[in-house]
Amino acid sequence: MFSHGFFRRHELDITNMSSDRLLENEKRCQISMRILIFSAGVIGGKYMKNEEYKRLSISEFTKAAGRYESNHAGIYEMCKKDYPDILAELEKEPFRELLDAGCGPAPMISLLSEKYPDRHYTGLDLTPAMIEQAKKKSIPNATFVVGDCENFPFENDSFDAIICSMSFHHYPNPQAFFDSVKRCLRPNGRLILRDVTSDNKILIWLMNTLEMPLANICGHGDVRVPTRDVVMECSRKAGLKVEKFEIRKGMRMHCVVRKA
Repeated sequence: MFSHGFFRRHELDITNMSSDRLLENEKRCQISMRILIFSAGVIGGKYMKNEEYKRLSISEFTKAAGRYESNHAGIYEMCKKDYPDILAELEKEPFRELLDAGCGPAPMISLLSEKYPDRHYTGLDLTPAMIEQAKKKSIPNATFVVGDCENFPFENDSFDAIICSMSFHHYPNPQAFFDSVKRCLRPNGRLILRDVTSDNKILIWLMNTLEMPLANICGHGDVRVPTRDVVMECSRKAGLKVEKFEIRKGMRMHCVVRKA
């Protein structure tokens, strides 16, 4: 999960500062930036192996599983902001079989099953503890599976719709995810993809070079910020069509991808 907002969280209110205080804060900022730049040189240039990212993600979300949907979810609270937009997009077309890729403890499937109890839902997550939490809900029209979103353990043409919310940035091989989407979607099926992104190349560089490696040091399995170019290229190579790519409030990517 992104620790994004690191730079914004450390903004200073300089309107009422004295000149001595401003000088002191300038020196502190210079020191902080040197530390960050040094960190980038040490860890930003040394990428982890795919399995190392996945081990970090399992460790991170094993710890978070029990509180993910509580009032003490911390940074995971941001995920709740995606639910209304996903639901609104999903309801534009009928669906019978839905896959939630990176489902966590199944908050989205819980909402959907209450509103549409006649549909069938499948939740897939890499972290066993998340799937355990999902199964505790005993949702009658849902199946939950421990597995890798880069290699769906499902038959071809299994789903009318696939949703993926705030999970894609944990995938070391994004092309493998899109290839799985193509294989498991039925003809005319769609992927609704939500994550954090930006078209600001400097901001993306800062997040990928500084913030992501620092997040890894803190035990998070973040890999990279999914950009417009990555989504477009992966979709093209998989034989999928991007029908919508929007950057909404809060740097939220809202993307709809179609299988012909």
